[in-house]
Amino acid sequence: MNDELQSLFNDLIQLEHVSSTLYLAMSAYMAKKNFTGIAHWLRLQSEEERTHMLTLVDFVVDRDGTVQINSMPAQPKDFGTPLETFQKVMAHEQYVTNTYRQAYNYVNSVDPQAALIIQDFLREQIDEEAQAKTIIDRLKLAENNPSALLLIDQELGARTNAATPQAAG
Repeated sequence: MNDELQSLFNDLIQLEHVSSTLYLAMSAYMAKKNFTGIAHWLRLQSEEERTHMLTLVDFVVDRDGTVQINSMPAQPKDFGTPLETFQKVMAHEQYVTNTYRQAYNYVNSVDPQAALIIQDFLREQIDEEAQAKTIIDRLKLAENNPSALLLIDQELGARTNAATPQAAG
């Protein structure tokens, strides 16, 4: 694994690490606000991002690269309303998509095998953004209706697993 590719993958590892921590912070915030379903959904999202990070770590190790885990930036303590929180989720997922898109554009011409793993993550980003958009749209429909908000919270609490891309390390 050349230095540029190793650096790129370490940047993606850091991105997933930050994503996992961000969603965990959001989950804790929503739990404190007694939105237990939203907190559950965000906790599973955090676990999914950690799984992505580990997939990337395994890929770098399997390619005889060196993994560099950097320090984490502090996460906010307040994310606002559920709608504001999911708007932040959407903005973050769009950032992640853009980062993977740029990585894919570089890697595709340099290392087709590495491009495959990035392509798996890019494919998943379609679903990540679609989920965030659906939740935002539903929260907007609920507006200030506590009953509707509690139903959405209950629905999000029913999430059972976090899907991961089928990329092999």
